[in-house]
Amino acid sequence: MRKNRRELSDEFRIIAIDDEQGILDSIEALLNRNGYMCEGFTNPLEGLEDIRKNHYDLLVLDYFMQPIHGEEVVEEIRKFNKELYILLLTGHKDLAPPISTIKSLDIQAYCEKSDRLDQLQLLIESGIKSISQMRTIQQFRDGLQSILGSVPKIYQLQPIGSILEEILIQLLPMVNSEDAFILVDDIPSIEQSNGQTEHKSIYKGIGKYKVEIEEFTELLDPELMAAIGQARTDMTVIKRPDGIIFPLGDETNSAIGAIYVNSIDADEGTKLLEIYAAQVASSISNAFLHSLVNTKNEELNSTYAQLKVRYMDTIEVLRLAVDAKDEYTQGHSDRVAYYASKIGESFALGDEDREKLRIAGVFHDIGKIGTADDILLKNQKLEKAEYEQIKRHPIKGAMILSAVSMFQDIVPIVRHHHEHYDGKGYPDGIKGEKIEFFARIISVADAFDAMMSDRHYRRRLSLLESKWQLTQGAGTQFDAEVVGRFMNVLDTDQELRERLELNEGE
Repeated sequence: MRKNRRELSDEFRIIAIDDEQGILDSIEALLNRNGYMCEGFTNPLEGLEDIRKNHYDLLVLDYFMQPIHGEEVVEEIRKFNKELYILLLTGHKDLAPPISTIKSLDIQAYCEKSDRLDQLQLLIESGIKSISQMRTIQQFRDGLQSILGSVPKIYQLQPIGSILEEILIQLLPMVNSEDAFILVDDIPSIEQSNGQTEHKSIYKGIGKYKVEIEEFTELLDPELMAAIGQARTDMTVIKRPDGIIFPLGDETNSAIGAIYVNSIDADEGTKLLEIYAAQVASSISNAFLHSLVNTKNEELNSTYAQLKVRYMDTIEVLRLAVDAKDEYTQGHSDRVAYYASKIGESFALGDEDREKLRIAGVFHDIGKIGTADDILLKNQKLEKAEYEQIKRHPIKGAMILSAVSMFQDIVPIVRHHHEHYDGKGYPDGIKGEKIEFFARIISVADAFDAMMSDRHYRRRLSLLESKWQLTQGAGTQFDAEVVGRFMNVLDTDQELRERLELNEGE
Protein backbone atom coordinates (compact mmCIF):
# COMPACT_ATOMS: atom_id res chain seq x y z
CA MET A 1 0.00 0.00 0.00
CA ARG A 2 2.76 2.42 0.94
CA LYS A 3 4.72 1.64 -2.19
CA ASN A 4 1.77 2.30 -4.49
CA ARG A 5 0.97 5.51 -2.64
CA ARG A 6 4.51 6.77 -3.08
CA GLU A 7 4.43 5.94 -6.74
CA LEU A 8 1.32 8.12 -7.05
CA SER A 9 2.59 11.02 -4.94
CA ASP A 10 4.27 12.96 -7.72
CA GLU A 11 1.08 12.94 -9.74
CA PHE A 12 -1.04 14.85 -7.21
CA ARG A 13 -0.69 18.35 -5.73
CA ILE A 14 -2.18 18.91 -2.28
CA ILE A 15 -2.75 22.15 -0.37
CA ALA A 16 -3.75 22.53 3.29
CA ILE A 17 -5.26 25.69 4.87
CA ASP A 18 -5.66 25.90 8.66
CA ASP A 19 -5.11 28.92 10.89
CA GLU A 20 -3.64 26.73 13.64
CA GLN A 21 0.03 26.15 12.91
CA GLY A 22 0.10 22.99 15.01
CA ILE A 23 -2.74 21.39 13.03
CA LEU A 24 -1.10 22.44 9.76
CA ASP A 25 2.22 20.91 10.84
CA SER A 26 0.44 17.63 11.69
CA ILE A 27 -1.30 17.53 8.28
CA GLU A 28 1.95 18.23 6.43
CA ALA A 29 3.80 15.57 8.46
CA LEU A 30 1.05 13.01 7.73
CA LEU A 31 1.14 13.70 4.02
CA ASN A 32 4.94 13.74 3.80
CA ARG A 33 5.13 10.49 5.75
CA ASN A 34 2.88 8.89 3.17
CA GLY A 35 4.82 10.20 0.21
CA TYR A 36 2.80 13.30 -0.73
CA MET A 37 4.06 16.85 -1.10
CA CYS A 38 1.89 19.51 0.48
CA GLU A 39 1.77 23.31 0.47
CA GLY A 40 0.46 24.77 3.77
CA PHE A 41 -1.09 28.15 4.63
CA THR A 42 -2.31 29.54 7.96
CA ASN A 43 -3.88 32.55 6.26
CA PRO A 44 -6.94 31.50 4.21
CA LEU A 45 -6.72 34.57 1.96
CA GLU A 46 -3.12 33.72 1.03
CA GLY A 47 -4.09 30.10 0.44
CA LEU A 48 -7.02 31.17 -1.74
CA GLU A 49 -4.74 33.35 -3.84
CA ASP A 50 -2.28 30.49 -4.29
CA ILE A 51 -5.09 28.24 -5.54
CA ARG A 52 -6.00 30.93 -8.09
CA LYS A 53 -2.43 30.93 -9.44
CA ASN A 54 -1.48 27.25 -9.23
CA HIS A 55 -3.04 23.89 -9.94
CA TYR A 56 -3.96 21.66 -7.01
CA ASP A 57 -5.84 18.36 -6.95
CA LEU A 58 -6.91 18.22 -3.29
CA LEU A 59 -7.55 20.81 -0.58
CA VAL A 60 -7.60 20.04 3.16
CA LEU A 61 -9.47 23.00 4.61
CA ASP A 62 -10.30 24.11 8.16
CA TYR A 63 -13.88 25.29 8.68
CA PHE A 64 -13.51 27.94 11.43
CA MET A 65 -10.76 30.41 10.53
CA GLN A 66 -9.96 34.09 10.55
CA PRO A 67 -10.41 36.41 8.73
CA ILE A 68 -12.87 34.22 6.70
CA HIS A 69 -14.46 30.83 7.35
CA GLY A 70 -13.86 27.74 5.26
CA GLU A 71 -17.25 27.89 3.54
CA GLU A 72 -16.42 31.38 2.24
CA VAL A 73 -13.11 30.04 0.90
CA VAL A 74 -15.01 27.28 -0.90
CA GLU A 75 -17.55 29.75 -2.32
CA GLU A 76 -14.71 31.75 -3.89
CA ILE A 77 -12.94 28.64 -5.20
CA ARG A 78 -16.08 27.32 -6.87
CA LYS A 79 -16.37 30.53 -8.86
CA PHE A 80 -13.24 29.62 -10.85
CA ASN A 81 -12.52 25.97 -10.07
CA LYS A 82 -15.19 23.25 -10.13
CA GLU A 83 -12.76 20.29 -10.11
CA LEU A 84 -10.76 20.76 -6.90
CA TYR A 85 -11.44 17.95 -4.41
CA ILE A 86 -12.17 19.54 -1.00
CA LEU A 87 -11.90 17.83 2.39
CA LEU A 88 -13.29 20.01 5.17
CA LEU A 89 -11.99 19.83 8.77
CA THR A 90 -14.22 20.69 11.72
CA GLY A 91 -13.40 21.10 15.40
CA HIS A 92 -16.55 19.23 16.46
CA LYS A 93 -19.36 17.48 14.63
CA ASP A 94 -21.91 19.91 16.13
CA LEU A 95 -20.01 22.77 14.54
CA ALA A 96 -19.93 21.25 11.07
CA PRO A 97 -21.79 23.07 8.27
CA PRO A 98 -25.21 21.68 7.38
CA ILE A 99 -25.49 18.97 4.74
CA SER A 100 -27.25 21.40 2.40
CA THR A 101 -24.20 23.70 2.50
CA ILE A 102 -21.79 20.81 1.89
CA LYS A 103 -23.82 19.69 -1.13
CA SER A 104 -24.33 23.17 -2.57
CA LEU A 105 -20.60 23.95 -2.39
CA ASP A 106 -19.66 20.50 -3.77
CA ILE A 107 -17.51 19.63 -0.75
CA GLN A 108 -16.56 15.96 -1.20
CA ALA A 109 -15.88 15.04 2.46
CA TYR A 110 -15.46 16.37 5.98
CA CYS A 111 -13.66 15.11 9.04
CA GLU A 112 -13.51 15.99 12.75
CA LYS A 113 -10.17 17.15 14.10
CA SER A 114 -8.59 14.84 16.67
CA ASP A 115 -5.24 13.81 18.02
CA ARG A 116 -5.46 10.65 15.93
CA LEU A 117 -5.15 11.22 12.22
CA ASP A 118 -6.31 7.78 11.04
CA GLN A 119 -9.65 9.01 9.73
CA LEU A 120 -8.04 11.97 7.97
CA GLN A 121 -5.51 9.66 6.34
CA LEU A 122 -8.26 7.35 5.06
CA LEU A 123 -10.27 10.27 3.67
CA ILE A 124 -7.21 11.69 1.91
CA GLU A 125 -6.47 8.30 0.34
CA SER A 126 -10.10 8.00 -0.72
CA GLY A 127 -9.88 11.46 -2.24
CA ILE A 128 -6.73 10.57 -4.19
CA LYS A 129 -8.46 7.46 -5.57
CA SER A 130 -11.46 9.53 -6.63
CA ILE A 131 -9.21 12.06 -8.34
CA SER A 132 -7.39 9.25 -10.14
CA GLN A 133 -10.68 7.76 -11.32
CA MET A 134 -11.88 11.15 -12.54
CA ARG A 135 -8.66 11.53 -14.52
CA THR A 136 -9.28 8.16 -16.15
CA ILE A 137 -12.84 9.17 -17.02
CA GLN A 138 -11.52 12.40 -18.51
CA GLN A 139 -8.94 10.45 -20.47
CA PHE A 140 -11.66 8.21 -21.86
CA ARG A 141 -13.81 11.24 -22.67
CA ASP A 142 -10.95 12.94 -24.51
CA GLY A 143 -9.93 9.70 -26.18
CA LEU A 144 -13.41 8.90 -27.39
CA GLN A 145 -13.65 12.42 -28.74
CA SER A 146 -10.43 11.75 -30.65
CA ILE A 147 -11.90 8.54 -32.03
CA LEU A 148 -15.04 10.31 -33.19
CA GLY A 149 -12.88 13.01 -34.71
CA SER A 150 -10.63 10.61 -36.59
CA VAL A 151 -13.31 8.29 -37.98
CA PRO A 152 -14.39 10.66 -40.81
CA LYS A 153 -10.79 10.73 -42.05
CA ILE A 154 -11.07 7.02 -42.86
CA TYR A 155 -13.74 7.76 -45.42
CA GLN A 156 -12.03 10.71 -47.02
CA LEU A 157 -10.56 10.23 -50.48
CA GLN A 158 -6.95 10.52 -49.40
CA PRO A 159 -3.92 8.17 -49.45
CA ILE A 160 -4.26 5.32 -46.99
CA GLY A 161 -0.83 6.15 -45.56
CA SER A 162 -2.09 9.57 -44.49
CA ILE A 163 -5.17 8.02 -42.88
CA LEU A 164 -3.13 5.49 -40.91
CA GLU A 165 -0.64 8.12 -39.79
CA GLU A 166 -3.52 10.23 -38.47
CA ILE A 167 -4.85 7.17 -36.60
CA LEU A 168 -1.47 6.66 -34.94
CA ILE A 169 -1.16 10.33 -34.06
CA GLN A 170 -4.55 10.17 -32.34
CA LEU A 171 -3.85 7.05 -30.29
CA LEU A 172 -0.33 7.80 -28.99
CA PRO A 173 -1.36 10.41 -26.39
CA MET A 174 -3.74 7.89 -24.83
CA VAL A 175 -0.77 5.86 -23.57
CA ASN A 176 1.98 8.47 -23.44
CA SER A 177 3.88 6.86 -26.31
CA GLU A 178 5.81 8.09 -29.33
CA ASP A 179 6.33 4.81 -31.20
CA ALA A 180 3.71 2.62 -32.86
CA PHE A 181 2.79 0.86 -36.09
CA ILE A 182 -0.23 -0.53 -37.93
CA LEU A 183 0.16 -3.61 -40.10
CA VAL A 184 -2.78 -4.76 -42.22
CA ASP A 185 -1.96 -7.62 -44.57
CA ASP A 186 -5.24 -9.37 -45.25
CA ILE A 187 -7.31 -6.59 -46.78
CA PRO A 188 -10.62 -7.59 -48.39
CA SER A 189 -10.18 -7.59 -52.16
CA ILE A 190 -12.22 -8.53 -55.21
CA GLU A 191 -11.63 -11.98 -56.73
CA GLN A 192 -10.17 -11.69 -60.21
CA SER A 193 -11.50 -13.29 -63.38
CA ASN A 194 -8.98 -16.14 -63.13
CA GLY A 195 -10.40 -17.14 -59.74
CA GLN A 196 -7.33 -15.94 -57.87
CA THR A 197 -7.60 -13.40 -55.04
CA GLU A 198 -5.11 -10.56 -54.92
CA HIS A 199 -3.47 -10.11 -51.54
CA LYS A 200 -2.87 -6.56 -50.38
CA SER A 201 -0.92 -5.09 -47.48
CA ILE A 202 -0.51 -1.70 -45.88
CA TYR A 203 1.95 -0.67 -43.20
CA LYS A 204 2.47 2.59 -41.40
CA GLY A 205 4.78 3.40 -38.53
CA ILE A 206 5.44 6.44 -36.41
CA GLY A 207 8.41 7.31 -34.22
CA LYS A 208 11.12 4.65 -34.46
CA TYR A 209 8.80 2.54 -36.64
CA LYS A 210 8.56 5.21 -39.32
CA VAL A 211 10.44 3.10 -41.84
CA GLU A 212 9.79 1.47 -45.19
CA ILE A 213 8.32 -2.03 -45.25
CA GLU A 214 11.74 -3.45 -46.22
CA GLU A 215 13.18 -2.27 -42.90
CA PHE A 216 10.14 -3.07 -40.78
CA THR A 217 10.90 -6.75 -40.16
CA GLU A 218 14.40 -5.84 -38.95
CA LEU A 219 12.74 -4.17 -35.94
CA LEU A 220 10.89 -7.35 -34.96
CA ASP A 221 12.43 -9.74 -32.44
CA PRO A 222 11.07 -13.30 -32.15
CA GLU A 223 9.13 -12.53 -28.98
CA LEU A 224 7.34 -9.57 -30.58
CA MET A 225 6.62 -11.63 -33.71
CA ALA A 226 5.09 -14.38 -31.59
CA ALA A 227 3.05 -11.87 -29.58
CA ILE A 228 1.63 -10.29 -32.75
CA GLY A 229 0.74 -13.77 -33.98
CA GLN A 230 -0.99 -14.61 -30.70
CA ALA A 231 -2.97 -11.36 -30.76
CA ARG A 232 -4.15 -12.13 -34.29
CA THR A 233 -4.85 -15.82 -33.65
CA ASP A 234 -6.78 -15.34 -30.42
CA MET A 235 -8.19 -11.92 -31.35
CA THR A 236 -7.13 -10.64 -27.96
CA VAL A 237 -5.04 -7.79 -26.58
CA ILE A 238 -1.50 -8.86 -25.69
CA LYS A 239 0.38 -6.86 -23.07
CA ARG A 240 4.17 -6.97 -23.10
CA PRO A 241 6.75 -5.30 -20.84
CA ASP A 242 7.62 -2.92 -23.67
CA GLY A 243 4.22 -2.32 -25.20
CA ILE A 244 0.79 -3.55 -26.14
CA ILE A 245 -0.67 -5.23 -29.24
CA PHE A 246 -4.25 -4.85 -30.47
CA PRO A 247 -5.64 -7.19 -33.12
CA LEU A 248 -7.59 -5.69 -36.01
CA GLY A 249 -10.61 -7.72 -37.08
CA ASP A 250 -13.08 -7.49 -39.94
CA GLU A 251 -16.87 -7.73 -39.68
CA THR A 252 -16.60 -11.50 -39.05
CA ASN A 253 -13.98 -10.93 -36.32
CA SER A 254 -11.27 -12.49 -38.48
CA ALA A 255 -7.86 -10.91 -38.09
CA ILE A 256 -6.72 -8.54 -40.82
CA GLY A 257 -3.76 -7.06 -38.96
CA ALA A 258 -2.56 -5.51 -35.73
CA ILE A 259 -1.62 -2.27 -34.01
CA TYR A 260 1.48 -2.25 -31.81
CA VAL A 261 2.10 0.60 -29.37
CA ASN A 262 5.48 0.81 -27.70
CA SER A 263 4.49 1.95 -24.22
CA ILE A 264 4.91 1.04 -20.56
CA ASP A 265 2.06 3.31 -19.46
CA ALA A 266 -0.88 1.63 -21.16
CA ASP A 267 -2.91 0.23 -18.25
CA GLU A 268 -5.51 2.97 -17.95
CA GLY A 269 -5.76 3.51 -21.69
CA THR A 270 -6.00 -0.15 -22.67
CA LYS A 271 -9.78 -0.38 -22.76
CA LEU A 272 -10.00 2.86 -24.69
CA LEU A 273 -7.46 1.61 -27.21
CA GLU A 274 -9.47 -1.60 -27.64
CA ILE A 275 -12.45 0.52 -28.65
CA TYR A 276 -10.23 2.57 -30.91
CA ALA A 277 -8.66 -0.49 -32.55
CA ALA A 278 -12.09 -1.98 -33.25
CA GLN A 279 -13.21 1.26 -34.88
CA VAL A 280 -10.02 1.47 -36.93
CA ALA A 281 -10.39 -2.12 -38.19
CA SER A 282 -14.01 -1.63 -39.15
CA SER A 283 -13.25 1.64 -40.91
CA ILE A 284 -10.31 0.27 -42.88
CA SER A 285 -12.28 -2.80 -43.93
CA ASN A 286 -15.27 -0.70 -45.01
CA ALA A 287 -13.10 1.78 -46.84
CA PHE A 288 -11.54 -0.93 -48.98
CA LEU A 289 -14.82 -2.75 -49.41
CA HIS A 290 -16.34 0.37 -50.91
CA SER A 291 -13.20 1.36 -52.82
CA LEU A 292 -13.04 4.69 -51.02
CA VAL A 293 -9.28 4.78 -50.46
CA ASN A 294 -7.21 6.67 -52.98
CA THR A 295 -4.37 4.18 -53.27
CA LYS A 296 -3.34 2.28 -56.37
CA ASN A 297 -3.83 -1.49 -56.27
CA GLU A 298 -0.34 -1.99 -57.63
CA GLU A 299 1.08 -0.17 -54.63
CA LEU A 300 -0.83 -2.35 -52.14
CA ASN A 301 0.07 -5.53 -54.03
CA SER A 302 3.71 -4.46 -54.06
CA THR A 303 3.66 -3.91 -50.30
CA TYR A 304 2.26 -7.41 -49.81
CA ALA A 305 4.98 -8.92 -52.00
CA GLN A 306 7.73 -7.00 -50.19
CA LEU A 307 6.33 -7.97 -46.79
CA LYS A 308 6.23 -11.63 -47.78
CA VAL A 309 9.83 -11.61 -48.98
CA ARG A 310 11.14 -9.70 -45.96
CA TYR A 311 9.20 -11.75 -43.42
CA MET A 312 10.33 -14.96 -45.12
CA ASP A 313 13.91 -13.69 -44.85
CA THR A 314 13.41 -12.91 -41.16
CA ILE A 315 12.04 -16.38 -40.40
CA GLU A 316 14.86 -17.93 -42.41
CA VAL A 317 17.34 -16.13 -40.13
CA LEU A 318 15.52 -17.53 -37.10
CA ARG A 319 15.52 -21.00 -38.62
CA LEU A 320 19.27 -20.88 -39.25
CA ALA A 321 19.80 -19.59 -35.71
CA VAL A 322 17.93 -22.62 -34.36
CA ASP A 323 19.99 -24.98 -36.53
CA ALA A 324 23.22 -23.28 -35.42
CA LYS A 325 22.45 -23.86 -31.73
CA ASP A 326 23.43 -27.53 -31.99
CA GLU A 327 25.96 -29.19 -34.29
CA TYR A 328 23.92 -32.40 -34.17
CA THR A 329 20.79 -30.75 -35.59
CA GLN A 330 22.40 -28.60 -38.27
CA GLY A 331 20.61 -29.18 -41.54
CA HIS A 332 17.71 -30.92 -39.74
CA SER A 333 14.97 -28.63 -41.05
CA ASP A 334 16.25 -28.86 -44.63
CA ARG A 335 16.27 -32.66 -44.43
CA VAL A 336 12.77 -32.75 -42.94
CA ALA A 337 11.57 -30.55 -45.80
CA TYR A 338 13.22 -32.93 -48.29
CA TYR A 339 11.69 -36.10 -46.79
CA ALA A 340 8.28 -34.42 -46.51
CA SER A 341 8.43 -33.45 -50.17
CA LYS A 342 9.21 -37.04 -51.11
CA ILE A 343 6.24 -38.27 -49.10
CA GLY A 344 4.12 -35.61 -50.77
CA GLU A 345 5.15 -36.92 -54.19
CA SER A 346 4.04 -40.41 -53.16
CA PHE A 347 0.56 -39.00 -52.54
CA ALA A 348 0.68 -37.33 -55.98
CA LEU A 349 0.39 -33.89 -54.45
CA GLY A 350 0.58 -30.93 -56.83
CA ASP A 351 3.42 -28.42 -56.99
CA GLU A 352 1.64 -25.91 -54.73
CA ASP A 353 0.99 -28.47 -52.00
CA ARG A 354 4.53 -29.82 -52.17
CA GLU A 355 5.84 -26.28 -51.81
CA LYS A 356 3.62 -25.82 -48.77
CA LEU A 357 5.06 -29.03 -47.32
CA ARG A 358 8.59 -27.87 -48.06
CA ILE A 359 8.08 -24.50 -46.32
CA ALA A 360 6.44 -26.19 -43.34
CA GLY A 361 9.38 -28.59 -43.09
CA VAL A 362 11.92 -25.78 -43.27
CA PHE A 363 10.17 -23.72 -40.59
CA HIS A 364 8.70 -26.43 -38.35
CA ASP A 365 11.15 -25.86 -35.50
CA ILE A 366 11.51 -22.04 -35.48
CA GLY A 367 9.64 -21.97 -32.17
CA LYS A 368 12.80 -23.34 -30.54
CA ILE A 369 14.43 -19.92 -31.02
CA GLY A 370 13.37 -18.96 -27.49
CA THR A 371 14.28 -22.26 -25.83
CA ALA A 372 17.32 -22.12 -23.56
CA ASP A 373 20.47 -23.74 -24.93
CA ASP A 374 21.04 -25.75 -21.76
CA ILE A 375 17.73 -27.51 -22.42
CA LEU A 376 18.24 -28.04 -26.16
CA LEU A 377 21.80 -29.30 -25.65
CA LYS A 378 21.20 -31.41 -22.54
CA ASN A 379 22.55 -34.96 -22.87
CA GLN A 380 20.56 -36.37 -19.94
CA LYS A 381 16.85 -36.97 -19.59
CA LEU A 382 14.96 -33.71 -19.39
CA GLU A 383 13.24 -32.70 -16.16
CA LYS A 384 9.46 -32.30 -16.33
CA ALA A 385 9.66 -28.47 -16.38
CA GLU A 386 12.31 -28.59 -19.11
CA TYR A 387 10.20 -30.94 -21.21
CA GLU A 388 7.22 -28.61 -20.80
CA GLN A 389 9.33 -25.82 -22.28
CA ILE A 390 10.27 -28.00 -25.24
CA LYS A 391 6.60 -28.86 -25.75
CA ARG A 392 5.79 -25.17 -26.22
CA HIS A 393 7.94 -24.73 -29.33
CA PRO A 394 5.19 -25.74 -31.82
CA ILE A 395 2.90 -23.09 -30.35
CA LYS A 396 5.56 -20.40 -30.45
CA GLY A 397 6.52 -21.32 -34.00
CA ALA A 398 2.86 -21.12 -35.04
CA MET A 399 2.52 -17.71 -33.39
CA ILE A 400 5.63 -16.36 -35.16
CA LEU A 401 4.17 -17.44 -38.49
CA SER A 402 0.73 -16.08 -37.56
CA ALA A 403 2.02 -12.52 -37.27
CA VAL A 404 1.37 -12.17 -41.02
CA SER A 405 -1.45 -13.75 -42.98
CA MET A 406 0.60 -15.15 -45.87
CA PHE A 407 1.64 -18.17 -43.76
CA GLN A 408 -1.85 -19.01 -42.53
CA ASP A 409 -1.81 -22.36 -44.37
CA ILE A 410 1.51 -23.28 -42.74
CA VAL A 411 0.48 -22.40 -39.16
CA PRO A 412 -1.57 -25.54 -38.33
CA ILE A 413 1.15 -27.75 -39.81
CA VAL A 414 3.82 -26.21 -37.59
CA ARG A 415 1.56 -26.21 -34.54
CA HIS A 416 0.57 -29.88 -34.86
CA HIS A 417 3.70 -31.61 -36.15
CA HIS A 418 4.20 -33.22 -32.70
CA GLU A 419 0.63 -34.46 -32.33
CA HIS A 420 0.25 -38.26 -32.24
CA TYR A 421 -2.29 -40.17 -34.24
CA ASP A 422 -3.61 -41.71 -31.00
CA GLY A 423 -4.02 -38.31 -29.33
CA LYS A 424 -1.07 -38.62 -26.94
CA GLY A 425 1.05 -35.92 -28.57
CA TYR A 426 1.32 -32.18 -27.92
CA PRO A 427 0.49 -29.31 -27.71
CA ASP A 428 -3.27 -29.81 -28.18
CA GLY A 429 -3.69 -33.57 -27.80
CA ILE A 430 -5.78 -33.93 -30.96
CA LYS A 431 -5.83 -37.24 -32.80
CA GLY A 432 -6.53 -39.05 -36.03
CA GLU A 433 -7.67 -37.04 -39.00
CA LYS A 434 -8.27 -34.00 -36.82
CA ILE A 435 -4.55 -33.50 -37.21
CA GLU A 436 -3.76 -31.52 -40.36
CA PHE A 437 -2.75 -34.03 -43.07
CA PHE A 438 0.47 -32.20 -43.89
CA ALA A 439 1.32 -32.11 -40.16
CA ARG A 440 1.07 -35.92 -40.15
CA ILE A 441 3.57 -36.00 -43.01
CA ILE A 442 5.97 -33.60 -41.25
CA SER A 443 5.66 -35.71 -38.09
CA VAL A 444 6.99 -38.80 -39.90
CA ALA A 445 9.72 -36.87 -41.73
CA ASP A 446 10.80 -35.15 -38.50
CA ALA A 447 10.96 -38.39 -36.50
CA PHE A 448 12.83 -40.20 -39.25
CA ASP A 449 15.54 -37.55 -39.48
CA ALA A 450 15.88 -37.52 -35.69
CA MET A 451 16.42 -41.29 -35.74
CA MET A 452 18.97 -41.02 -38.53
CA SER A 453 20.99 -38.27 -36.79
CA ASP A 454 23.46 -38.26 -33.94
CA ARG A 455 22.06 -36.63 -30.80
CA HIS A 456 23.63 -35.64 -27.47
CA TYR A 457 21.95 -38.53 -25.71
CA ARG A 458 22.51 -41.31 -28.33
CA ARG A 459 24.15 -42.31 -31.59
CA ARG A 460 22.16 -42.31 -34.80
CA LEU A 461 20.13 -45.37 -35.71
CA SER A 462 20.73 -47.34 -38.87
CA LEU A 463 18.30 -47.11 -41.78
CA LEU A 464 16.93 -50.54 -40.93
CA GLU A 465 16.44 -49.60 -37.25
CA SER A 466 14.77 -46.31 -38.20
CA LYS A 467 12.34 -48.04 -40.55
CA TRP A 468 11.50 -50.54 -37.82
CA GLN A 469 10.86 -47.71 -35.31
CA LEU A 470 8.52 -45.97 -37.77
CA THR A 471 6.53 -49.12 -38.44
CA GLN A 472 6.27 -49.76 -34.70
CA GLY A 473 4.74 -46.31 -34.28
CA ALA A 474 2.33 -46.61 -37.21
CA GLY A 475 -1.25 -46.17 -36.01
CA THR A 476 -0.21 -44.82 -32.61
CA GLN A 477 2.35 -42.04 -32.95
CA PHE A 478 2.10 -41.81 -36.73
CA ASP A 479 -0.52 -42.00 -39.45
CA ALA A 480 -0.15 -45.59 -40.70
CA GLU A 481 -0.83 -44.62 -44.31
CA VAL A 482 1.86 -41.93 -44.26
CA VAL A 483 4.34 -44.42 -42.77
CA GLY A 484 3.41 -46.99 -45.42
CA ARG A 485 3.93 -44.51 -48.24
CA PHE A 486 7.27 -43.44 -46.78
CA MET A 487 8.41 -47.06 -46.44
CA ASN A 488 7.70 -47.51 -50.13
CA VAL A 489 9.62 -44.32 -50.97
CA LEU A 490 12.59 -45.50 -48.91
CA ASP A 491 12.60 -48.78 -50.81
CA THR A 492 12.09 -47.44 -54.34
CA ASP A 493 13.38 -43.85 -54.62
CA GLN A 494 16.93 -44.15 -55.97
CA GLU A 495 17.89 -40.55 -55.25
CA LEU A 496 16.77 -40.83 -51.65
CA ARG A 497 18.50 -44.19 -51.15
CA GLU A 498 21.81 -42.81 -52.48
CA ARG A 499 21.51 -39.82 -50.18
CA LEU A 500 20.86 -42.03 -47.15
CA GLU A 501 23.69 -44.40 -48.01
CA LEU A 502 26.02 -41.43 -48.32
CA ASN A 503 24.95 -40.19 -44.87
CA GLU A 504 25.37 -43.63 -43.31
CA GLY A 505 28.88 -43.83 -44.72
CA GLU A 506 29.96 -40.62 -42.99
